[in-house]
This record gives sequence, structure tokens and C-alpha cells, in this order.
Amino acid sequence: MSQSRHVPVMLQRCLDMLAPALTEPGAVVVDCTLGLGGHSEALLTRFPEARLVALDRDKEALRLSGERLAPFGDRVTLVHAVYDELPEVLDRLGIPRVQGVLFDLGVSSMQLDEADRGFAYAQDAPLDMRMDQTTGISAAEVLNTYPPGELVRILRAYGEEKQAKRIVSAVVREREKEPFSNSARLVELIRDSLPQAAKRTGGNPAKRTFQALRIEVNGELSVLERAIPAAVKALAVGGRIAVLSYHSLEDRLVKQVFAAGAATTAPPGLPVVPERYQPRLKLLTRGAELPTEEEVAENRRAAPARLRGAQRIREDAE
Repeated sequence: MSQSRHVPVMLQRCLDMLAPALTEPGAVVVDCTLGLGGHSEALLTRFPEARLVALDRDKEALRLSGERLAPFGDRVTLVHAVYDELPEVLDRLGIPRVQGVLFDLGVSSMQLDEADRGFAYAQDAPLDMRMDQTTGISAAEVLNTYPPGELVRILRAYGEEKQAKRIVSAVVREREKEPFSNSARLVELIRDSLPQAAKRTGGNPAKRTFQALRIEVNGELSVLERAIPAAVKALAVGGRIAVLSYHSLEDRLVKQVFAAGAATTAPPGLPVVPERYQPRLKLLTRGAELPTEEEVAENRRAAPARLRGAQRIREDAE
């Protein structure tokens, strides 16, 4: 397993973005996507006064990160939770407001590296793709049981796959002969069903279908739709949030939440905008920031990353 897989993406930039909010003693920072703990370890090291709360839905990730972060002792609280459960988690811990929140929405290195989880299309594995293997339905079940129209919708909406109809009709034909269980068969079927021109563009032709299945299996976009506003709400005034996303659907969602928070909600035409209509957020990035060419050269997985940040500048209007 190569070390380069475990280099946290845009790490320095994320730390710099959160820094102004995390220097005070007692500052709390939440890592909503703990994974193997790379970002978390860096946050604890750089901000020695800060406390960390870290969430992951993957029990194996929590176990491995727990070992990695053990030297930081009681500055660390690890929680088995999906990130849209952030309000409940903070409530249970008795933390009314936090100073920093970080989301890294990429699939964890560990999940990509563990062949038997079925996230990667480069190697044959059971089609599972659940981030929390204790709950929910697998990718195989989605492929084998969803009606064709629903599969087409998923591939189009979550994979932005232009050839969704072709792929789905091949899937439906094949699943009647024998249900899908492994990734290699699906990869081969996708290759066979695409026109020549489509195979020549943009890497592995199965990439978009696998992305779509992963999002569906883990409810990622609906979770994110709840999680980003909840995280903004949890920020104290002066608190900061940084979000790394890896495809345009995630990035668009983050952009919408931040833009809404940074806009005035006043009815048009008011000569003076009352306090309660003033923006709650200040954007810390102009558009989305991209990784540097040097970083992409060193860590291929950084290539699609998009970083957006925002600072809480006032309380919600009651």
C-alpha cells in the first residue's frame, strides 16, 4: 500500500483557512470525515490548544484512527456517526458551538485500498460500497433490484453518465441471467456497452457508474444536504468551515449553502438593511480553490479536489 495514498488533500491550505478560529484555548474543531485521521492529526498538532471531535460512519476507520490519535489523549473525542448527525453528537457532548469544521468528502483511502469493500473499479471485489457495513443495502442489491428507470436516474444524476440508458439496458439484460455480485463483471459490461468514442475520454469508463452507485448506497448527497447547513449552524461567530469536495454535485451543494449564508435576506428596496437580514457568512474562497500542480503531481487523488471555506460573522436571526 503506497504512502502517497494517505497524504491528506490540500492539508496546508485547510489548516491555514481554519487557523484564525482555532488559536484560542478551548477551541473545538470538528472533523466530520475522520477517515484515517490525517487531517485530524495535523489539526491537533498545529493547534495545541484545540479539542477535536471527529466523526466517521466506518467502524474500521474509527479503530485505526483511534490508534493514530491516541497520543493526543483526552483532546480527542471519536464518534461513530454519519456527518448529518452532527447536531445530535454535539448535543450529547454538551458542546453548544464549535470554532472550526472540516469536511473531506473523498472516499477514504482505506476504503479504496481494501479490495473487499468494492469501491474501486480497478480490482475485482464484491459490489458492496457501504461505508458503514453494519447497515443499509449494498451496491449489488441496487443493481439487481432497482427498476430500470430508477437506475437510469441514478447514473445520470449522481454519475453524470451520458450513456446511462445503454448501461442500464445491459445491466437489466444481464441481471436476469445471473444477479451481479462482483465489480469486474460490471466493469466489463460497461466497457462492452459504451460506443467507441465514449471509451476514449476521461479515464476508466466505469468511473461514473461506480460514483453513482456509491452515492446512492450511502445516501451521500441527501446526507450532505443536511450536513452542511447543520455544520454552519453549529459554528460560533468567528468560527470557520472548510469543505473539500471531489465532484461537481457535491461542490454545487456546498456553494449553494455558502452563497445563501453570505447573501442578505432583506426584501428588495429597503434603504437600510436591518441586522436580522444581514449575511451570516463571509466567504473565504473566491469560487472553489484547486490544488496546486505540484500537489497533483505528488498525489493523484488530489486532482479533482475543490475547496470552499466560509466564516460565521453573525448569529441567525431569531
